[in-house]
Parts: sequence; structure tokens; C-alpha cells
Amino acid sequence: MERGTLRREFFHYVSMNVLGMLGLSCYILADTWFVARGLGADGLAALNLAIPVYSFMYGSGLMVGMGGATKYTLLRGAGNQKEAESIFTKSVLLAGILALVYMLLGAFGVEKLAALLGAEGAVFPMTAIYLKVILLFAPAFLLNSTLLCFVRNDGGPGLAMTAMVSGSLANIVLDYVFIFPCGMGIFGAVLATGFAPVISMAILSRWFWGRHNTFGLKRTGLNPRAAGEIAALGVSSLIAEVSSGVVMIVFNLLILDLEGSVGVAAYGVVANLSLVLMAIFTGVGQGIQPLVSRCCGAGELERGRGVYRDALLAAEAVALLTYVLFALFAGPIAGAFNGEGNPQLQEIATLGLRLYFLALPFAAFNVVSALYHSAADRPNRAFLISVLRGFVLILPLAFLLAWRLGMTGVWLAFPAAECGTALLAWLIGGREKER
Repeated sequence: MERGTLRREFFHYVSMNVLGMLGLSCYILADTWFVARGLGADGLAALNLAIPVYSFMYGSGLMVGMGGATKYTLLRGAGNQKEAESIFTKSVLLAGILALVYMLLGAFGVEKLAALLGAEGAVFPMTAIYLKVILLFAPAFLLNSTLLCFVRNDGGPGLAMTAMVSGSLANIVLDYVFIFPCGMGIFGAVLATGFAPVISMAILSRWFWGRHNTFGLKRTGLNPRAAGEIAALGVSSLIAEVSSGVVMIVFNLLILDLEGSVGVAAYGVVANLSLVLMAIFTGVGQGIQPLVSRCCGAGELERGRGVYRDALLAAEAVALLTYVLFALFAGPIAGAFNGEGNPQLQEIATLGLRLYFLALPFAAFNVVSALYHSAADRPNRAFLISVLRGFVLILPLAFLLAWRLGMTGVWLAFPAAECGTALLAWLIGGREKER
């Protein structure tokens, strides 16, 4: 494959996937804005308490989709088309099993779950409603993630982007309609979110009728080994989303103790903006996955590393530009989500925007690197980076810095963890290159 052709494919895949991921993440941001305007600080706190569960569920879908699609492309690159054709069915079966678990939790366990997440008082019933509805939509979320990854790997990044953006735009419109004209409150917000993957799948269904489609449902079963192989290649995506949820839970509990529900609402502003930015970096990493997997499956390792270097340059440029904007305009950005004009929320969120997002250059390196290693069939390295940034460093740093510095320490825990992970990942990569 010529370098110029590969670079054109790089720009096509990455741009389409970043746009799609931005659309996908923006409906969480839209929920935040509409809930803040329509339901105030209590509604914003309820949304923020429930979002970690969404992260767990969405991460499960990414694990299946990214793992299955990566395996599919690696096998095709190696010329093993027959085995590749069965991977999609196995991925759908695995997604269905996980979706059933989430639905059972939504049907029978939301009250205990809401209490476990720290919801109380007026925030509790809104949190429980959000959790119940989002979990009952689990089949749509997991199957949509699986389809998106396979369509992208089958040469359809444009259709995948269209599906993601269309679902997100529909969610934003329905958010407004359900919360304001219909007066449906938090139920309207979560119902709009649940419809988004349904609309996305309706658009993705076109791929099955096109002449370029090379995957479909086959007569095959799902054994533990196949499920393990799919999960291993996608586990870094799961850890990234799950750790995001765990970190939000821990930060919520720390901030509740330090600043109360207003502090949690301020963190909700910062955390939801962070979801959008992490989505950009994830979009870059997921965008190069089909190219890297194809190169590595065919034994063209240096071409795969070239794609990785291009991805790092793109992600770092976005990270640096975004931080400059947040540092300069933190006050107006926080004010856009402060519908009640709460001065305490404004002060906490403004400081948070300036400190929390010091992590962006390091997070860009870590996210893209983890996804690159997964795409290159090196799940152990991807797992190490994901675990370091998601659990091993950030959780102890959050407790330690919150104890020593209060809210300032909470905000600094994220950049400290991402910086430490980037340093360790760089050192490990350097030693492996020497060997």
C-alpha cells in the first residue's frame, strides 16, 4: 500500500470517526445543558450521579464492538476470510448476553444502585428514574456499538459517522421537546438518550443491503475462548469507559463531602466537557484501528507505526488548542451551564476547568496509545496503559490530594494521573523498542 494512499485513508477514517464520536458525546453534553436549564442543580446532580452507569454500559458495547471488529480485520488482513466471517455473529451474541445483565439490573436493582452512587433527598428519585430507563435500553446501546465498529472496519466510516451524528442530533431535539414543551423532566432527558442508538441502528441497517458489505449473521455458537479473544482485544476500551465511571463515582463522593451537591453539579460541568474531549482522542484512536489492524494482519508493521505517529500529532494538536481556550474562557464556559447563576457553582467550575484540563496533552497520548496497541494485537500493553490511568494512579491520587488540598487537590488528581501514566508508557515503549 502506498504511503500517500494510506495517509489519505488516515484522514478519511480519523475525520469521520472524530465527527461521529463528537456527535455521540454531545448528547451527554446536551443532557447536561437542558437538565441544568430545566431542572436546576438537583437535576444536574442526579444526571452526574447516573452517568457512571452509562459509562459502564457503553464501555461494554465498545469492548465487544472494538474487540470483535479488530479480530475481524486482523483475520481478513491475514487472508483468513472464513474465520473472519463468524466473528460478527459471535460479537452479537456476546453483546446480547451483556445487555440481558444490564436489563435485569434496570428492572430490579435501581433503588439500591442509586443509593450506592450517593443519591439522597430530592436527587434520589431523579437518579433512580434515569438509571432504570437507561439500563432498559441496554440492548440498543450494545448492539449499536457493535454495528458501528464493524461497519467502520468494513470500509464504511462515512455511514458510521452519519449514524452516530444523526442519533445524537435526534437526541438533542428530543431533549428539548421532552423537557420543556412536554414537561417530562429527567424521564424525558433519559428517554431522548435511549432513542439515539435506535435511530443510529436504523441508519446502519443500510450497510447490510449494500454490495460492499462483507459480514453478516452466520450459523455459529459462542464458546468461552472466542468470547475471551473478543473481550481481550476490546478490554482497553471497556477499562477506559469503566474507569471513567468509577472515577466519577469517587470524585462525586469526595466532592459531596467537600462542597455538597453544588460541588457535584460543578463537577458535572467539568466531567461532561471532559467526556467530549476524551471522545475526540478516542475518535482518533478508533479511527486508526481499521488501518493499523489491516497493516499488522498483513505483516506491514512499520506502516502501522506510521499511522500511529500521525494520530499522536493530530491528538496533541487538539489537546493543546483546547486547553488554551479553556484557560482563557473558563468563566463564560462555566456560566453557560450555570442556569441559576449560582456563584458557588460558578467559582468551583471555573477553577476546575483551568486545573482539571492540564491533563489534556497527556490524556491524548495515553488514549491513542492504548487503542493503537489493541489494534496491533498487543492487548497486554493496551491493558497496562488503561489500568494505570483508569485505576492504579488516579484513585489513590484523588484521595491523597483531596485530603491535602481540598477541591484544588480533586481537580489536580486527573492531570497528575495522566502525566504519570504517559511517563510510564513512554518508558515501557522505549525499552521495548531497544529490545
